[in-house]
Amino acid sequence: MGHRKINLSIVFAGQVVGVPEVADKNWLLSFMGFDLGFFDEDCGQVEPTTNPFLPARV
Repeated sequence: MGHRKINLSIVFAGQVVGVPEVADKNWLLSFMGFDLGFFDEDCGQVEPTTNPFLPARV
């Protein structure tokens, strides 16, 4: 995010987190192939996606 520091969680300290821009000022946060949420640059908040670790519904 340029020179702006965004703190997600201490558990990601030193880890590579993917942050591609998916729309104007909206960024997808990914870790190890799992989509964690979307960061909205205007409001400075992360909105979580659905939990990728829940069992699949049949």
